[in-house]
Amino acid sequence: MGQANRQFKDAIYDQFARIGKALASPKRLELLDLLSQGSKTVEALAEATGMSIANTSRHLRVLHSARLVENDRQGVHVYYRLADEAVGEFFLALRRLAERRLTEVECITRDFLRDKGQLEPVDQGQLLQRVQEGSVTVLDVRPEDEYQSSHLPGAISVPLTRLQETLKDLPRDREIVAYCRGPYCVLAVEAVKALRSAGFQAMRLEEGVVDWKAHGLPVEVEEYQP
Repeated sequence: MGQANRQFKDAIYDQFARIGKALASPKRLELLDLLSQGSKTVEALAEATGMSIANTSRHLRVLHSARLVENDRQGVHVYYRLADEAVGEFFLALRRLAERRLTEVECITRDFLRDKGQLEPVDQGQLLQRVQEGSVTVLDVRPEDEYQSSHLPGAISVPLTRLQETLKDLPRDREIVAYCRGPYCVLAVEAVKALRSAGFQAMRLEEGVVDWKAHGLPVEVEEYQP
């Protein structure tokens, strides 16, 4: 191979490696997962990931330098979002590859759910049909801004932080299905645990809105009212 050809290939793969280097952090992967739900402030991302604002900002700068996220300032807050849909698609593909190739993913998830009482997932196709039939009540237990960014058809926004105060308004004559950000989000796990403790027949939808859209299933979007 000629020197010019070698230099070309080295330069191209060096650019590809920028993406890999930016993603070589569990926290940065979690940030991409959160941003797949919609734009968020640095403060909200820090709270969701359990990091300091300074550390969160540092990770976001790395993602920004690889052009995976973008930001803009609104008043005193800086909002981050995925650079485009391809970033979300790439993250979902990465997650599915890990699920397929790494048995540890299944083991960790199974052990966690067993400790939480073996919360059974719900088939998304079956759920859509039951939602359309009006035979189940679907709760979106993510923060309200994520719900308004996009949610399952007919879902009711009941953030986990407000679930207890909402229990009295929920119907007891039909099954309740809770969902959140996806299979590794614990909000729906905690919601179902609380609902069952209160005497409701409740189950967890394993997949989130990102998975739902990837299957070509419809979602609803509302204008966010801060």
